[in-house]
Amino acid sequence: MEIRVLRYFLAVAREESFSHAADFLHITQPTLSRQLMELEEELGVKLLNRGKKNRKVTLTDEGMLLRKRAEEIVTLADKTLEEFDTADEIISGDIYIGGGETDAMRLIARAAKKLQNDYPHIRYHLFSGNSDDVAERLDKGLLDFGIFIEPANMEKYDYIRLPVTDKWGLLMRKDSELAYLEHIKVEHLENIPLITSRQSMVRNELSGWSGRDFDKLNIVATYNLVYNASLLVAEGFGYALCLDKLVNTTGDSELCFKPLEPPLNARLDIVWKKHQMFSKAGKKFLEQLQKEFHI
Repeated sequence: MEIRVLRYFLAVAREESFSHAADFLHITQPTLSRQLMELEEELGVKLLNRGKKNRKVTLTDEGMLLRKRAEEIVTLADKTLEEFDTADEIISGDIYIGGGETDAMRLIARAAKKLQNDYPHIRYHLFSGNSDDVAERLDKGLLDFGIFIEPANMEKYDYIRLPVTDKWGLLMRKDSELAYLEHIKVEHLENIPLITSRQSMVRNELSGWSGRDFDKLNIVATYNLVYNASLLVAEGFGYALCLDKLVNTTGDSELCFKPLEPPLNARLDIVWKKHQMFSKAGKKFLEQLQKEFHI
């Protein structure tokens, strides 16, 4: 299976047309069609549904699986080539950073800004996701660094603990029945519709805080990243258990945030795989992080 052919496959999947994909790739349509037929023969499955009337091309279930894997393979191949292309005296290249939604990203941005002054040719690529999403991409080599919001499984990673914590609380409408409270206690959660993180480790942490089975509360929705959850809150669908400073609650915002009582804080770490082989740009960024946080 050649990476070149995977690029052909991804072009057809994106364009949903052999002719448009061939134009994009600057090859003939018969050549493209033959290459993908050979790929199907190599894998022993049908990847594409070739429409007869409108000629629209759609993916089979196997095609959708290959698209996900092909995107990962091509991204990793491009990243590897970039690392070798920058093996000269000029420090340049790409750094891939993934993280959940947290105000602590400001610390990472500050370190990147300082490094940019000395090495302006380094580029940064950000991926947003929860700890599970980030860990998966770290393990596959698609990210250089990740920001974990604890609790998280740290066995496979080296890390620097960031000198900040995030505060857990309840996001709600300003006209809700709990908006008059200064803090949210366990009993306030028992009879309201809750929107919570889908991560099991986070829910275990909240169960420990509450001292009861968290799944027995009235959980009406779960979220991966909190922005969409905040839209549900704004529409009066429920109350979101989340971290502070991720959703605007100032000025004309219809939302407010109330911290938990007793307080529940989340520690944050910037992590990388143990025995990670960094590019020159990655090494410089790690050195800047260690300098920034006095490691």
